[in-house]
Amino acid sequence: MLALINDLLWGKVLIALLIAVGIGFTLASRCVQFRYFGRMFRILSASQAFKRDRHGHLSSFQALLLSVAGRVGGGNIAGVAVAITLGGPGAVFWMWVVGLMGMATSFLECTLAQTYKTAEPDGTYRGGPARYIARGLGRRWNWLAGLYSVLLLATFGFAFTALQSYAVATSFDDAFGIPARYTGLGLALLVGLIVFGGVKRIARVTEVLVPVMAGGYLLIALAVLALNVTQLPDVIGLIVKSAFGLEPAIGGGIGAAIMMGVKRGLFSNEAGLGSAPNVAAVAYVPHPVNQGIVQAFSVFIDTMIICSATAFIILLGGAYDPAAGAGIDGIALTQASLADHVGEWGRSFVSIALLLFGFSTILYNYYLGENSLDFFSRGNRTLFNAFRLAIIGLCTWGAMTDLGTVFAFADTTMGFLALANLIALTMLFKPGLRILRDFDGQIRSGVTQPIFDAERFSDLNVDPTAWEIEPEDRERVRRSTAAATTEA
Repeated sequence: MLALINDLLWGKVLIALLIAVGIGFTLASRCVQFRYFGRMFRILSASQAFKRDRHGHLSSFQALLLSVAGRVGGGNIAGVAVAITLGGPGAVFWMWVVGLMGMATSFLECTLAQTYKTAEPDGTYRGGPARYIARGLGRRWNWLAGLYSVLLLATFGFAFTALQSYAVATSFDDAFGIPARYTGLGLALLVGLIVFGGVKRIARVTEVLVPVMAGGYLLIALAVLALNVTQLPDVIGLIVKSAFGLEPAIGGGIGAAIMMGVKRGLFSNEAGLGSAPNVAAVAYVPHPVNQGIVQAFSVFIDTMIICSATAFIILLGGAYDPAAGAGIDGIALTQASLADHVGEWGRSFVSIALLLFGFSTILYNYYLGENSLDFFSRGNRTLFNAFRLAIIGLCTWGAMTDLGTVFAFADTTMGFLALANLIALTMLFKPGLRILRDFDGQIRSGVTQPIFDAERFSDLNVDPTAWEIEPEDRERVRRSTAAATTEA
């Protein structure tokens, strides 16, 4: 039954919706992910990106690293290997397509999450799909917001936490001979020490961990590319040809390449799932579009850089035979491929990278689960503490359990999660475009740092207490806009 549902969701429904939302918003926004690509770097290099307001909210940069911590996980190492094994090298091409279109989807969902975020009594923010569904679509859609929260809790809070623990434990067992139960217990202890400190402690940890883990992995990938630079054009040609069924010797065909590329691409970068908006909403930014741009960049980091690094490590190595298949798959294929390039220590390096990726993703999954619970019971500390204990237990259980059924269950719940979010995004296209046009208009008026004036968007049911801006800033933007209008 799970296989039948997954085939329907991933083979037909979600592919159509992902293409419709990704391409549709790309065209409607005049290619926002490419128009503002350079601005992604300017936003992150500006002092504003590191600013916490007087309430101590997370900075835009911290929110970026926290979302990268979630996007960059086992899917970037094991997931890419699975995609290549089952869909052939052409799956990498479709993963790139999903990534580029997913940048627009992520921009839309994260901009909406910022727009509809709510201020909590303790001065923090909460937001995400459940809130932009409830506030943006109105009371009659509260059932969809509730359903989304339940699916988010089941998928990320529970299933994906166990899966990350399983991937880390099996990798350490293969590389170092450490029994899975010991890895699971160690992981549970580390996770417990951090999650009881809340989202701010998680953000401080990821602020250090993410640059180290991503930077180290990319350095190894660059070394592999340098060692095999003469073969690189042939590998790129193989990816493109097999993506369109022009390499008959490669099994799977174009259908498998597309399905695995879309499925594993979404699993890796999560654009359209609605997971990243839960984190994007927490940041302090002067305008929702700022965080939309930053989160579009996190999809680029995940898919176009880190997933590509894994793909090239595999396809430039000797462990994978495009004609015959791999013989091994998942994390073992990535380990064998890197070992083929740099020696046996490559297996250990992949295991350590997976530990860091998996650890950061578990922290991210915890926050998503907490945000889901908060939608039903605002700030219930007892419930949060019980959930934290459950996460610690899942880290231990997941490491020691055969998770074949859990994988299938997670694919199914993730499919329904994406379906609910993508339906909401299509219905919130107009508000998303309206917020973007406000940002565009201020840029054209000469405003270097656009400000979101919630008073002008009261009809959208935004929370004005989440968008407190200084009177002089509001007046500065209004003067600039009025002057530009008069000149026009």
